[in-house]
Amino acid sequence: MNLLLAEVAQATQRLADAGVPSPRTDAEELAAFVHGVKRGELHGVKDSDFDARYWEVIARREAREPLQHITGRAYFRYLELQVGPGVFVPRPETESVVGWAIDAVRAMDVVEPCIVDLCTGSGAIALALAQEVPRSRVYAVELSEDALTWTRKNMEGSRVELRQGDALTAFPDLDGQVDLVISNPPYIPLTEWEYVAPEARDYDPDLALFSGEDGLELIRGLERTAHRLLRPGGVVVVEHADTQGGQVPWIFAEERGWADAADHPDLNNRPRFATARKALP
Repeated sequence: MNLLLAEVAQATQRLADAGVPSPRTDAEELAAFVHGVKRGELHGVKDSDFDARYWEVIARREAREPLQHITGRAYFRYLELQVGPGVFVPRPETESVVGWAIDAVRAMDVVEPCIVDLCTGSGAIALALAQEVPRSRVYAVELSEDALTWTRKNMEGSRVELRQGDALTAFPDLDGQVDLVISNPPYIPLTEWEYVAPEARDYDPDLALFSGEDGLELIRGLERTAHRLLRPGGVVVVEHADTQGGQVPWIFAEERGWADAADHPDLNNRPRFATARKALP
């Protein structure tokens, strides 16, 4: 075993002892980051090339600073995004939300589908949709100026139209014209603060995490926004916490002008997102 691989093994144990959820993966990712190689190339790093800065970044991760803040990048579907302080780090669970949305848009008989991403954060959802649904027209909105610093970097050169503003009042010029509205909004109840993982609680912006006493405050508002934006037959997709699976579909009730409200699991088979279709006249 070369020196670097031995150090990675030691780092893995340190991260495990610190409660890091994926210690081996993170130890390898940080080793690759510091040494400027891919994870699969770590065995090729010579002992003489071992960089002592590795232990500096391991100490940061040991203190539960997010891996993505240390490396400055996050991976989402086929994207590599720039992230850091002030913006929500996209999670793997959201990839299944986007996958469902892509399938739904592709199934529509629309040549150039119009898509709106509310609370876009890093831009992960909007950019993935623009990349994987090539003829779509994609719009995104974000309120936080701190987050927008990262959003603008990620969206530079893309065809996503980005605006700054409140998701609840966004895009009045698109009312009744949108085929799909999608959002990964804040949904953690304020009462759950102490149970949130340190990587999120201490580093993700509160604006992207918490939403009222039950976590559903913003989703209730987004229900009206989605209904305003969508054409009849258009679809809304909203991510939520796995503990909210029995509640969110009820927000998109028939008496509010919705049809086919349903909940869907993520790859771990946990309730992860709700969908509904704007009822036809």
